[in-house]
Amino acid sequence: MIITIDGPSGTGKSTVAKKVAENLEFAFFDTGAMYRAVTWCIRQKNIKLEDEKAIEILLDQFVFHIQDNKGSKRYFVGETDVTEDIRTREITGIVSAVSALPIVRQKIWGIQRQFGEKMDAVFEGRDMGSTVFPHADLKIFLNARPEVRAERRYKEFQGKVLPNTMKEEEVLREIIARDAADSSRALSPLKKADTAIEIDTSDLTIEQVVGLILTYYVQVKQKYDVLDHH
Repeated sequence: MIITIDGPSGTGKSTVAKKVAENLEFAFFDTGAMYRAVTWCIRQKNIKLEDEKAIEILLDQFVFHIQDNKGSKRYFVGETDVTEDIRTREITGIVSAVSALPIVRQKIWGIQRQFGEKMDAVFEGRDMGSTVFPHADLKIFLNARPEVRAERRYKEFQGKVLPNTMKEEEVLREIIARDAADSSRALSPLKKADTAIEIDTSDLTIEQVVGLILTYYVQVKQKYDVLDHH
């Protein structure tokens, strides 16, 4: 079974998807980490985004894998652990531009679908239900007010970067800019899939959101069980 959880940044996607996967004993995939890993590679090799040939060569050599280390995921490009490196503001600032490149998206979609064929999984991202897994068994789209999302991201950044290096208003501006970039790209823009269930997480706890999704999962499973018996 495949469950997709899409939505913009700061809606709680990663945390919710991890907890849903844990509850169901499904595999969990943070697909944004894959795009960030490609972005990290491009930065490492100082490739310009207009240089499609160089990016194509890089993607042919791109080897991405995930290790589960006592419940926490570590992301690797080849033998290099990039878990922390892909979460910097520098990578965050250009990942939208990289992920908008058709050549990059096609490569990542292939990797994601290969994973999806092998196991029951929760895929978290921006176009999982709308594009990558249009026939997913359960599609969720998380949303929240921009101000709430900015506050969450700000608190997250405070734990990872030096204090006072960034103001909450800056985070809000970055979030609005990222939304605009992700929603307006020509290929596979950020949008709610027609069959997705939308949940506004602005005033809900993580546990409440997870509980809602698990309820929807039970409903889907019951429907399948009925069909199986027929």
